[in-house]
This record gives sequence, C-alpha cells and structure tokens, in this order.
Amino acid sequence: MDRFDCLIVGAGAAGLMAAIKASEDGRKVCIVESNEKAGKKIYITGKGRCNLTNACDPDSFFDNIISNKKFMYSSYYFFDNFQTIEYFNSLGLPTKIERGDRVFPVSDKSSDVIKVLVNKCRENDVEVLYNTKVDKLIIEDGEVKGVLTSGGKELFAPQVIVATGGKSYPSTGSTGDGYRFARESGHEVTDLIPGLVPMNIKEKDCQEMQGLSMKNVELTYVDVKTGKTIYSGFGEMMFTHFGITGPLVLSASSVLGKARDVKVILDCKPALDDNKLDKRILRDFSERPNYELKNVLGALLPRSMVPVVIKRSGIDASKKVNSITKEERAALVNVIKRMEFSFAGFREFREAIITRGGVSIKDINPHTMESKYIKGLYFAGEVIDVDALTGGFNLQIAWSTGALAGSQRGE
Repeated sequence: MDRFDCLIVGAGAAGLMAAIKASEDGRKVCIVESNEKAGKKIYITGKGRCNLTNACDPDSFFDNIISNKKFMYSSYYFFDNFQTIEYFNSLGLPTKIERGDRVFPVSDKSSDVIKVLVNKCRENDVEVLYNTKVDKLIIEDGEVKGVLTSGGKELFAPQVIVATGGKSYPSTGSTGDGYRFARESGHEVTDLIPGLVPMNIKEKDCQEMQGLSMKNVELTYVDVKTGKTIYSGFGEMMFTHFGITGPLVLSASSVLGKARDVKVILDCKPALDDNKLDKRILRDFSERPNYELKNVLGALLPRSMVPVVIKRSGIDASKKVNSITKEERAALVNVIKRMEFSFAGFREFREAIITRGGVSIKDINPHTMESKYIKGLYFAGEVIDVDALTGGFNLQIAWSTGALAGSQRGE
C-alpha cells in the first residue's frame, strides 16, 4: 500500500507551497495532480509574468481582500507577503516591484516561479503523481485516511490537504472537484460565481471601440434602483466585442457580487473638471475653426471613440466647429465625463481569473486550515471562500493558506 505522512490534492500555488512546508521536517509527502505538469494556472497569471504577491503593508493587504478578510489573519501573519518575497529570493528567484506594489520575477517568466517550486519539491523528496485524478476522499469515523484515485488506487495518509483551486480557467484543470470533496464530507460550499471577470455590456458602442485600451480613466458602478455607488476606481480598461475588461473592470466584478441592475459610468478625462474640459475643447476648436467636428476631436480622444462620442452628443459630425454652440459643447463634455453603459452580466468561469465563493470559512479552523469536522482534512487556496482584488493578493492567499496547512502535522 502507498502510505504517506501527507497527501496534497493539486499542484497549484497552494498545493506546491503546502508540499514544501510539509516536507521540510522530513515527512513523506505526495502531491496528486490531474494535469501532466504542475502550476498550470500559475503559468498564465499576470499575462504569463506571474504577479506573485504585493509588497504593500498589512492594512492595505487586508483592504484588498473582498470576502472574509478576518479569516486570513492567522495564515497571513504565519507567512506574509514579505516572507513570500524573501522565500522566492532564497530559492534563487530574484523579484522586482512595479506600479501598485505588484511583485514579479525579474525574468518576467511565470515558468521560473513554477520551476523553483517544483525544484524545491524534488529537493525535499516530494513525490508527485501527475495525470492522476482523485475520485474521492477516504474518511472513516470522522478522520481522513487518504484518497481514492479514479484509477482505483488507494493512497493513505493521516493528513490530506485539498488544494484543487476553483472553477475559473477550467482548461488549467480547475474543474471544481474540491467543492465536491467538501460537500461529500459534510462541509458547506457557498455560492460559486466568476470573480475578477470581464463584463457584458448591452450597448453596441463597445463593439465600435473594440480593442481600445484606455489608461487613467475612472469607472463608476451605480445601482440603478438606489442610485448608490457600488464601486469607483481609477486606472486601465479596455473595450471588447462583448463589453469591457481590464484591471478596473476585473476589480469591480468582485465588488459587484450579485448586483445586476447596474449602470457603468466612464469618465474619460478624470483629471479635468467640466469647466477645464470645456476650455480644452474651445482651445482645440479655435486652432481649427473651419474643420468639421469629426476631424477635431481626435486631438482629445482616441480615434475609435470619436464617432461614439459625437453620436451620443447628438451633434452633426460634419458641423464646423466654429458654429458649435455652448450648449452643444456642454453635451460633448457630459458625454466625455459621464459615458453611460448598461451592465448585462459577467462573462463565464472560463474567462474568470478566480472563483468567488467556496468551502465555508465557518467549517475551517483559521489557525490551522483544518476542517472542524474531519480530523486531518485541510483546505488551502482558491477552494476556500476567500477572494481579493487584482495585484498579487489572490496568489498571496494561496501561499499563506498553503504554507499554514502544510506546516501542520495532521496527526
């Protein structure tokens, strides 16, 4: 029989970190991975560069956690973002800090992050079973005993760590099996929805601006029924054939949650108030008084946005700018500062960066990551109902919870 001290289901960020920590004191550790290689989701994070954590202070870190931040206190302080940076450096992976305190490998290669983790597992004699799918957990009398693979093989250990990831990017192997294991063993799994995901927009204007990436803009999401602002942020976004995406949109998606009757307001020029923007438009008009409107706005706005702005303003695109009225300029200002769109739902899990929801934190001991019901069963990473905004925070949740779970002896 195959017996180990610790079995880990999943060779993603949380699973690899858990394996390293579990094997540091000589324990016999095995990772069971359904893919043919480790870290498939790590590979695509940060557009292939791997934003592996964020170098912010603790208060800022917790401000960026959307769901169940208090649950993260113990695991974060056990293995925080600065320990993460130091640890990767110690493994031979130099890092750098970019805008927004985002931390990347100096090489800009996510494959290097995976490489040092896999090498450390190999150095610690961690056994990895690739192309091996876990069918179910083996549980007897309230204690985990091991796992049963889909091939009918039983693997035994007094400690099993479920680090299977969520449902996002299913092509990386995130099929949601961890949620099934949790439910089958008596744990609650909260509602699962795509997180950090692009959004569909009702208006067809987005298609006309498809591919347009905008920096230094402000997006505000307003609940139509109450008039209250749900989210407002400053940064980057992009128009697509279905709607909008980009960092601002992805962050907003995690805050919106289940809200549906929402209008999105884009301020293309947040650095200018209405009066200053009007003066800027007047200046552009004065420099080309005999030009048509459609040929002047290009100095202020991206080319693909000009027809949309003119159409929304109600002004004739062929009108000479020297004959445009004060009221018409006000209409232009209003469109540029308050371009409205109607939210039409999130994209699917296959386009989401993370899964929101998961194994209920009420069922997990935050000081150990162990189940409150099944002795020796632990959860780590995205499978838990904790999520954060973009910027390296979700990977840090995986490192922290994986490190804490792996450091428990489970005996």
